[in-house]
Amino acid sequence: MATRKRLSPEESRTAALEAARGLLIESGPQSVTLKAVAGRIGRTHANLLHHFGSASGLQKSLAEHLAWTVCETIKDAVRASRVGLGTPREVVDLAFDAFDKEGAGALAGWMLLTGNEDALDPIIEAIHALVDEIAPEEAEHGRVSQMRVHEDTLTLVLLALGDALMGQALANSLGLPRQTARDRAEQLLIASVEEHMTNQ
Repeated sequence: MATRKRLSPEESRTAALEAARGLLIESGPQSVTLKAVAGRIGRTHANLLHHFGSASGLQKSLAEHLAWTVCETIKDAVRASRVGLGTPREVVDLAFDAFDKEGAGALAGWMLLTGNEDALDPIIEAIHALVDEIAPEEAEHGRVSQMRVHEDTLTLVLLALGDALMGQALANSLGLPRQTARDRAEQLLIASVEEHMTNQ
């Protein structure tokens, strides 16, 4: 009889979050349950209760996991763009993909619908921390002001979230290409940098 590998609490938690992320991408936020995650990683329901407390706790932890992972990637893309190794479009695509393909938009909508609004706090905190870190760097390099970074981030996140929730249907109804919202977000970032450079 095969024996299960004993995982440290941190390894067990990470495995559960990766399994939850897989379920989110494959089947949507309603599939992210303690039972489904436990079955996927070969652990017990009680084991996951110990780590997360409830299905809401699991979803909140998943939101935090997604947010910090995505924000680290976006931060790297912004820094690469600053030195000419990346483009504003790459930053836009990372943000839009996080909410769409990675399921963060569906998860946020699901948590709001099920009354788990505080589970959005980790997403907001991660984005705030990202902006607090890159805004002074962008200002220091003369690209945009700190206030403009805050404004651009707000607009980009809201565009990405809205696009994830209803972009396909709305674009179809308006007879527009699916990537239209991404194109507009890219134009916004480019225009923001150009306007700041002109006003210096």
